[in-house]
Amino acid sequence: MATILIIDDEESIRNLLKEVLERAHHHVLLARDGQEGLTLYQQNKVDLVLMDILMPGTDGLEATLQLTREYIDAKVIAMSGAQGDRNFLDVAKLFGARRVFEKPFDLAKLVEAIDEELAK
Repeated sequence: MATILIIDDEESIRNLLKEVLERAHHHVLLARDGQEGLTLYQQNKVDLVLMDILMPGTDGLEATLQLTREYIDAKVIAMSGAQGDRNFLDVAKLFGARRVFEKPFDLAKLVEAIDEELAK
């Protein structure tokens, strides 16, 4: 069982991902924005972060960059619902995200990607 931190400003997305990941026997932490997520990451042993890119306050790009600079082994999977503009996801990769997903995404493929990253 891994601990996965979900950082997304949309409550419905957080709750859906939490339900799916708990069914896959993971412990899940939730944050509404990048700053809350960074605090939770610092306070807990987190195995992987699911990071939304576009959020108010500390956005996902800033939080991803901060995490991957401070924690060399941080595993971040970035998500964005910015339709038609993959630029945000490309930048997330440059900032250290290991994988990226455009919303809406296939939940089975996301869980598969999470399992693969956790196995590394």
